[in-house]
Amino acid sequence: MVVAAMEASGLRLIAVDAQARALGLEPGETLARARARIGTPVSVHPADPEADAAALHRLCLWAKRYTPVVAPYGRAEGHDGLFLDIAGASHLFGGEAQLLADLARRLSEGAIPARIALADTPACAFALARHGGGGLVAPGGNAEALWTLPVSALRLDPAMAQALARLGLRRIGDLAAAPRAPLARRFGETLLLRLDHALGHRPEPLVCTEDPREFEAARGFLEPIGRPETIVATATHLMAGLAPRLEAAGLGARAVRLSLTRVDGVVRTLDLGMSLPTRCPAQIERLLTLRLDRLGPALDAGFGFETIGLTVTATGTIGARQGMLVEAPDGTGAEHLGDALRQRLGRRMMRLGFRASHLPERAGRAEPWRASLPVQAGRPRLQPRPLVLLGRGEAAEDVIALAPDGPPHRFRWRRRLHRVAHADGPERIADEWWQAPGPARDYYVVEDEAGRRLWVYREGLPTREAPARWFVHGLFA
Repeated sequence: MVVAAMEASGLRLIAVDAQARALGLEPGETLARARARIGTPVSVHPADPEADAAALHRLCLWAKRYTPVVAPYGRAEGHDGLFLDIAGASHLFGGEAQLLADLARRLSEGAIPARIALADTPACAFALARHGGGGLVAPGGNAEALWTLPVSALRLDPAMAQALARLGLRRIGDLAAAPRAPLARRFGETLLLRLDHALGHRPEPLVCTEDPREFEAARGFLEPIGRPETIVATATHLMAGLAPRLEAAGLGARAVRLSLTRVDGVVRTLDLGMSLPTRCPAQIERLLTLRLDRLGPALDAGFGFETIGLTVTATGTIGARQGMLVEAPDGTGAEHLGDALRQRLGRRMMRLGFRASHLPERAGRAEPWRASLPVQAGRPRLQPRPLVLLGRGEAAEDVIALAPDGPPHRFRWRRRLHRVAHADGPERIADEWWQAPGPARDYYVVEDEAGRRLWVYREGLPTREAPARWFVHGLFA
């Protein structure tokens, strides 16, 4: 199996699997010549550079578990690997050897073949990983490790490597021992720059991969902190810094994540969700205060937190609002109450939602808490509904109606006799047109002589064979 890309001269191999390599195929060869040379069927897959770049980007983000400084290979390296600067981070994994072993194990478990090398410079590590079999180079041992490697390990273009080979400079050791002035005159500054990068004579900055997070901020402390009041004040200050950036983008935070890094490297995260997008630091302060009050000692600050970070993990659009001389209620009190209860109680908040059904027992359902949606224009205005709706209608007995199709005069429900003093209705409710037709219901709001208001309905109409059936479906008070 091979991967081929279209070039001016036709399809050219850019990657081969182990079986193709065993047959002598190498990247860079034209597909037609490869097929003619080996005489074996080849499975060809078209190159997809965009998908390769996206996969490498995801791998770089995953590698940030070891260090925040991760840089993908560029054009000179072939876009098929990544650099990790583990200076100051290896002790968190027990040392450099343990970090490399953990990295190799995780890549192997993910079925990602890799060759890993560790050296003082990115160029030396790349040369060993690509041309030297990988391994760990002792500090200051760059020159010795690179001495026998080919000059192509310095990330030179093929034409320059071939020109050096014609001069007898096939190894990096031969190149390092040659006079520099003639090399600079003939090959330019690039050759000597690559050599100095590998030997550590000149620094090589890395272009790090950034997380796909547009709105985040962090603050470090010389002295670790642990008091909830300080944590809340710091998070509020960070949100105040993010608010102008959110406003410029026309967005608000729907969810934020507070990251608390202890001095021993343990990271504690707290996620806050809002029903409506917000840019208000005071709202974040209030919700975080409620959350920390609920956690109490479970926050486990240890010897204190040295870094606090705030990341907006979900955003929503906030439209422009017309200001008013006199502040008017904005109708968001219920949403703010729901957010506060969610932090205080630590439970999943539910609310009553609507379902596309005419029958009252099927028209509502419990769903996760969310912001109220505006009422759609033209929506039909329903008659009053009871505060308490029974799961199903309960049969009423001994019903006496004023007329065959009129409201009840009296009925017995739950062993109590109700004499109706006033009745309002009927309201006809039937099954949806796409459902199998069932008996229609005529609902009445009745008030008995004791002042109780109930929601009752008659199912169907009375006939000579059987009287109509009556049910109680809800209570208004």
